[in-house]
Amino acid sequence: MTAIETKGATESGDLEPLHRAFAAFRETNDQRLEQIESRLSADVVTEEKLARIDRAIDETKRRVDAQALERSHPRLELSTKSANDPLQHEHKSAFRAYVRSGEAGGLKAIEEKAMSIGSGADGGYLVPVPAESEILRRLALISPVRSIASVRAISTATFKKAFSLSGPASGWVAETDARPQTANQQIADMSFPAMELYAMPAATQSLLDDAAVDVEQWIAEEIDTVFAEQEGAAFVSGNGVNKPTGFLSYTKSTTAAWSWGKTAYVLTGAAGAFPASNPSDVLVDLIYAAKAGYRQNGRFVMNRKTQAAIRKFKSSTGEYLWEPPSSIGAPATLMNFPVVEAEDMPDIAADSFSIAFGDFQRGYLVVDRLGIRVLRDPYSSKPYVLFYTTKRVGGGIQDFDAIKLLKFGTA
Repeated sequence: MTAIETKGATESGDLEPLHRAFAAFRETNDQRLEQIESRLSADVVTEEKLARIDRAIDETKRRVDAQALERSHPRLELSTKSANDPLQHEHKSAFRAYVRSGEAGGLKAIEEKAMSIGSGADGGYLVPVPAESEILRRLALISPVRSIASVRAISTATFKKAFSLSGPASGWVAETDARPQTANQQIADMSFPAMELYAMPAATQSLLDDAAVDVEQWIAEEIDTVFAEQEGAAFVSGNGVNKPTGFLSYTKSTTAAWSWGKTAYVLTGAAGAFPASNPSDVLVDLIYAAKAGYRQNGRFVMNRKTQAAIRKFKSSTGEYLWEPPSSIGAPATLMNFPVVEAEDMPDIAADSFSIAFGDFQRGYLVVDRLGIRVLRDPYSSKPYVLFYTTKRVGGGIQDFDAIKLLKFGTA
């Protein structure tokens, strides 16, 4: 297996090179296991070949993912509803004039009509609705946790969600039995503040003067990856200070000592490693640490390096537990559950929490405050024009029973 043999995956959109690479990986790994069984160690050449194929699988998968993402980026167009809205057309034209030349009169008039707040030289101006929708859609595609979490749009600085600390007393009674008085239900609030995230793409004036350049499309393409990278890190391990709280940042406990407000973990029993014998058993334990209602929509979350480690695992009947994607844009699977690649998840190390499993749609909430603003700055980096672009986003766990972690340690 060589890099040339896998290159076709991006040229034809065909997954065959990826499946061919994984078939070679299985064959080589089986040879390695036979060598270990017969000689108590694997041949160095076999180990090196397996490592090359493993890298080829990752590289091919990366190219296939990039191709699927590129296909999902249509041109920005007004929706049918927006197309019939004169204010949307006016906003689009005024925004283009502002981006190209700095003329803000049209945007000021529109924001006065819409009774927007926070406009002007300091706050910037709202991007048109189609551009904002496209930016958020792209973030959902390339931000790993956002793509599997619940997402709620808000118009205030903080979203508050009520949850029950202890429900009212309940029980079974006969038709004529007395009904004991129920206890008062204890309610508390969960707060999800929206923090400011910014990017500052730069353009030359000649690019802005080019009438063929769609400035909204350009801004969306410039900031989607930057925003996704920042979000991705925060949703995983953010400390909640001027950023979202990542699901790895909450207090953790063993499943036996779990209580609301903590994330539960399963131990591998080995420091910085899977168990030497039957390593996949801890993955089974992790899956069944989640209740049945959460397993139905369960997903594994890990980075590529951790995924490479589990690619060698086999079931008791000799079947590989990791399987490549079945179609373009689909995820790989582990024990029939989708695998979400989040590069911000930690590598396997002593006491690391490198794998998460659960129903992230029920477990993690992303809040987007409506409105993405752009402030044009032609002065700070001459001859380039900077576009200070901001959006407000927050996030945190909303159901602490929905997400379980695997800790690579003994206690």
